Parts: sequence; structure tokens; C-alpha cells
Amino acid sequence: MNVHSIQLNHPISINDLSRLDVLTKRRLKEVGICEGSVISVKRRYPFHGPCTIESDGQQVGIRRRTLELLLGDEM
Repeated sequence: MNVHSIQLNHPISINDLSRLDVLTKRRLKEVGICEGSVISVKRRYPFHGPCTIESDGQQVGIRRRTLELLLGDEM
């Protein structure tokens, strides 16, 4: 399931990062987001702007396009 389509503040388990490029995967890994991580989308900004996600109490802003490429399962 596409992570972008999940409602706000619902936990999601990331199960596929293969559609991301190498640099984006590395940046997400540096902030603790990898396959098996549980995240939640906290905020979506208008006009196709960035989104704020939370993982282990840490909030990170990422591009909407990156969020659309993440695949996960709702918990």
C-alpha cells in the first residue's frame, strides 16, 4: 500500500524502499527509517508541498514524491 494514501497519525510499517534512489535511501536510513520501521504521517502541506513524518519520536520533513514511493502496511 502506498504510504501517501494512509490517513494522518496512523502507524505504518515500511516494507519496501526499493523504488527510492540510493541517496534518498541513505538519508532516510541516517534518520532511522528503514524497512521494518514504523512511521506515521503527521502533516501534508498544500500545493504538493512536503510532508512531515514521525519515526521513533523524531519528526522529519520529506518530499511528497518520496512519500509516494514508500510502500508499507497499516498497523
